[in-house]
Amino acid sequence: MRSFAGASELSPAQLRDAPVHWPRPSALDVSIQALEGVGAKAAEAAEEAGVRTVGDLLQRFPRRHRDRTVVPVASLEPGQKATVAVEVLGSAPRPFRRRGLTILTVKVGDESGTTRATWFNQPWVGQKLGPGARLLLTGSADKRGFRVSEYEFTETPPDSGLVPVHPATESLKAQRLRQWMEQATASVPNTLEPLPAALRVRRGLAGAADAVKAVHFPETQEEVEAARERLRFEELFLYQAVLATRKHAHRQARPAPRLGKPGAPVGRWLKSLPFEPTGDQHRAFAEIDADLDSGEPVQRLLMGEVGSGKTVVAVYSMLRALEAGFQAAMMAPTETLAEQHAATLGKLLAEEATPFALLTGATPGARRKEGLERLATGELGLIVGTHALIEPSVRFARLGLVVVDEQHRFGVRQRKALDAKGVEGMAPHVLHMTATPIPRTLSLTAYGDLDTTALHQLPAGRKPVRTRIVEEKDRGAAYEFVREQLRAGRQAYVVCPLVEESEKLQGRAAEVEAERLATGELRDFTVGVIHGQMGSAEKAAAMEAFAGGDTDVLVATTVIEVGIDVANATVIVIEGAERFGVSQLHQLRGRVGRGEHESCCLLFPEDVGEMARRRLQAVERESDGFKLAEVDLRLRGEGEILGTRQHGLPRFAVAELPEDGKVLEEARGEVIDLLRKHGSLEAPSLGPLLEAARRRFGAGAADPIPL
Repeated sequence: MRSFAGASELSPAQLRDAPVHWPRPSALDVSIQALEGVGAKAAEAAEEAGVRTVGDLLQRFPRRHRDRTVVPVASLEPGQKATVAVEVLGSAPRPFRRRGLTILTVKVGDESGTTRATWFNQPWVGQKLGPGARLLLTGSADKRGFRVSEYEFTETPPDSGLVPVHPATESLKAQRLRQWMEQATASVPNTLEPLPAALRVRRGLAGAADAVKAVHFPETQEEVEAARERLRFEELFLYQAVLATRKHAHRQARPAPRLGKPGAPVGRWLKSLPFEPTGDQHRAFAEIDADLDSGEPVQRLLMGEVGSGKTVVAVYSMLRALEAGFQAAMMAPTETLAEQHAATLGKLLAEEATPFALLTGATPGARRKEGLERLATGELGLIVGTHALIEPSVRFARLGLVVVDEQHRFGVRQRKALDAKGVEGMAPHVLHMTATPIPRTLSLTAYGDLDTTALHQLPAGRKPVRTRIVEEKDRGAAYEFVREQLRAGRQAYVVCPLVEESEKLQGRAAEVEAERLATGELRDFTVGVIHGQMGSAEKAAAMEAFAGGDTDVLVATTVIEVGIDVANATVIVIEGAERFGVSQLHQLRGRVGRGEHESCCLLFPEDVGEMARRRLQAVERESDGFKLAEVDLRLRGEGEILGTRQHGLPRFAVAELPEDGKVLEEARGEVIDLLRKHGSLEAPSLGPLLEAARRRFGAGAADPIPL
């Protein structure tokens, strides 16, 4: 046994004399008002920052540590950065102004000597600098004295040279947090040790309580690094434990239809396809086959590169349900996307003549009634629709599988409502699809309770799309290129920029741009328009005209982001390109390059800052959606890409993604190994592992996930 973060062995006598303490986790649940100096007002400010209990406080780890080793005033030399512990020797100073600066100086000193401390543009400090006030000053010495960069009032300087800098807020200062933390560390021994001893020893990790104490008040930088290594692994491990338990609980809650092996109908359909599925698609078929024959409900996320053929995999899954005597449903977030899926299904299922229906808010009453009746009796096996599918009037005879496209656009209740329409006592299999490539590190946190399949390969014949950033001075030449494409018989999209205030405003912007182009740069061609504010019939007519070649140019909002497939479209112009995220630009770019002709994406930025320029350059340079997603993750962070609140992503206290992706993978591997060995993370031999995970990530963290 070694001392914390040290190499020295503890002697038998030291081990015998070591105090024995049984942790009491409930002691960490007491209000921070139990600490000295924490009144109701301070507690309210702390609660706004997410700190309600002593345990919450101890989990607010420092962002960094400052080396505040105190040196004598007499030892200061010009240019030296240092920390001194001094007393105000002169009278309270008065600020004065010089060259636009407010300057405040006062005589300070310690036992070794005196100097003049100077503050710039902080006139309010003078009111506190009465004679005898004791200060801890950090700054740099110069010929005139000591320029203060940081200060605090303290009777006794800190014992350690390393001072923690805790995450502060406007009403909760770092100094106050440190003072509270000094008291709270007395409760550190009540910290649960969630990591199994064998795992901890094998990975050479410090104990939980030791790590928490050391990260707040270390003696050396080596202790900081050892503590952070332990805490980083622990929080990623506990989060993966939560996700694994969710997945296990969901699978055990209700059985799912066992669909057996693929049969003749699916085999005939595969042979009827006018193309050979890619290797990635064949791998997806195999994974889904194993899922569907397990007797446990499938929860799989299918991530597909633009044009990689996710719909083919979805149709394969639905046909597997149909041939086994069950029904299948495909739910899309918008009418436009549902209609596009219906059109694609019509093409893919034409050879087998598989009947299906489309159900959206715009479906005529008579057709809706007929479809619902056939669905309820089981006569209709396949349906495509929007959230209209979850309405109470929609009843299935034997729902066995659900495909949820762009699943992040649906709320938990909406997905749960569809889940409830399965066969009584059974859960339907669910295949989630997203057209947004998700980085590996992010998929293990945002969707870690789902099995994942990624389609990287493009079907044979798909050509890469050339992408160019077009400066305003080159707009004329760019539109001449567009006209050349149109004269050659090709078609083009023009996408209007996002308007944050209102979808209605964005729709209006598209109409205005269509009118401008029809009388301006593209006056010799037919210009159409489509946006989310149009009625279903209008949108369908606009898409039909474009797909049929009656419209040369389609001016659109992001309603065309997914699901639109017009092989003759070879140019997409994206106005205000800096307003879109990297993944969204990649999705829009995927609307072209779907036919035999070379295609191009023109990015027209407006006001471009440094970060926006880097994002656009990444899109211009990289055509692989998964690599772009990694770039986006590095530039913006996981919360901004998916929306931390919306997707339930944790706010890790120590770990940082994607930088700690390797640790995340290792933590996940350890959790999977424990599950294989013990069958459950609630096994008595694993001690408080799951309790600690629930305490860290919420009381209901291990509850079964909704659909």
